[in-house]
Amino acid sequence: MRANKIKEAYALKSANGINLTMLCDFYELTMGNGYLDAGMADRICYFDLFFRDVPDSGGFAIAAGLEQIVDYIQKLHFGPEDIDYLRSRGIFSEAFLDYLKNFRFTGDVWAVPEGTPIFPREPVITVRAPAVQAQLLETYLLLEFNHQSLVATKASRVCRAAEGRAVMEFGSRRAQGIAGAVVGARAAYIGGCCGTACTVSDPLYGVKALGTMAHSWVQMFPSEYEAFVSYCRSYPTNAVLLVDTYDSLRSGVPNAIRAFNEVLRPLGITSCGIRFDSGDMAYLTKQARRMLDEAGWPGCRITVSNSLDEWLIADLLRQGAKIDSFGVGERLITSKSSPVFGGVYKLCAVEDEEGAVIPKIKISENVGKITNPGFKKLYRFYSRESGMAEADYICLRHERVDDTRPLEICDPEARWKRKLMENFTARELLEPIFLGGELVYRLPTLEEIRARCAAELAALWPEVKRFENPHGYYVDLSEELMSLKDAMLAARGRAPGKEEKR
Repeated sequence: MRANKIKEAYALKSANGINLTMLCDFYELTMGNGYLDAGMADRICYFDLFFRDVPDSGGFAIAAGLEQIVDYIQKLHFGPEDIDYLRSRGIFSEAFLDYLKNFRFTGDVWAVPEGTPIFPREPVITVRAPAVQAQLLETYLLLEFNHQSLVATKASRVCRAAEGRAVMEFGSRRAQGIAGAVVGARAAYIGGCCGTACTVSDPLYGVKALGTMAHSWVQMFPSEYEAFVSYCRSYPTNAVLLVDTYDSLRSGVPNAIRAFNEVLRPLGITSCGIRFDSGDMAYLTKQARRMLDEAGWPGCRITVSNSLDEWLIADLLRQGAKIDSFGVGERLITSKSSPVFGGVYKLCAVEDEEGAVIPKIKISENVGKITNPGFKKLYRFYSRESGMAEADYICLRHERVDDTRPLEICDPEARWKRKLMENFTARELLEPIFLGGELVYRLPTLEEIRARCAAELAALWPEVKRFENPHGYYVDLSEELMSLKDAMLAARGRAPGKEEKR
């Protein structure tokens, strides 16, 4: 009976908007209960969110998802039905349940703004908060950051392959769930897409909803020609006709030209379009371009869709395909070729009773999983001569970079690879988002985020942005941070890559 009441409460809440506080791994709650039992619930700790590898073996990723993370943190609370559910599990103390009844986030958060290019192993979000609070954030922060950064990164690759041509996100029907489609459209827009087929993302986020017709429209009419004429009459200023329902070149394109001549030309409209969703896109678009130009429709744009990604788009353009815009679906919204973004959330420091910061490190036989200890900050170095980004620099929080003096940096994975930074500007990337539980950050508009992404991408050298074997971008640790890490590894009797004796 009690279990049924809990389910009814959750069903009612789901209808009115579910409380995402409970969207967490169960062990966040068991650890929280344990922290309270051990007298550590309010122990201040520091967590870094970072990622280890760029999807598709690319040179960088795009940070996204911060706006939704902010909203989540502001709404954190446990309702009566949440407390009832946890009590029903029979493993949580009443003291912990009482603690959760008045729960709110009181900590600090720093983050790299959305739309910023980011690199492996650098802190993208840092959380400083009491242990239970900081632990509880883990699941949702990773969920939102991993998903949106994955899609934004893929969208950036696809849009760069299109070489300035418009790319529309068409993946809603193949996305993994509602959030995959809706928030995925937002992330794709940050990465460079001009709009989306997902209508609800327009009123929610301002991602322009785009689309015209499906094959079913053409099939509904007695003939392809009548379908095209009807559509042109309904939407004379946005007539984009799908020409591959029957035979693209024998009927589709000729019937589109007839419809344009009959409906649009008398109105003085010269802007229109056709779309191919199947077939040899390089051949079809070259033939269609010739036919349209000969018929007096040089302003008719050609759009293609159908399982496109950055590799196929680049190949089509190399083959001389006459394409003005692309509709990209499941391979973008799911990042099909590299569908997991490996963001992690790791403890890097705690405070003692006097408030001193005690660094913490995670050690692994897998060198890539050894963490960087301590409370840190992140700089990006830009050349004063070219304005281009040259390197990122991770240091301890108290350190300051003097960009009026030369600084030698190196690749932390190959310390012999060194680079002398001269005549550069250092900019801190981590910005305060929450301080003392209060939002102190002005959330930018989606257009501002998109513009930031474009500007920051323009500051990356082409060699870093190429798809295959991108140039390795320097992400260095300060000497003080590197010395701390080495000392902590030595204190544990371990050196990077050294195996334990069995």
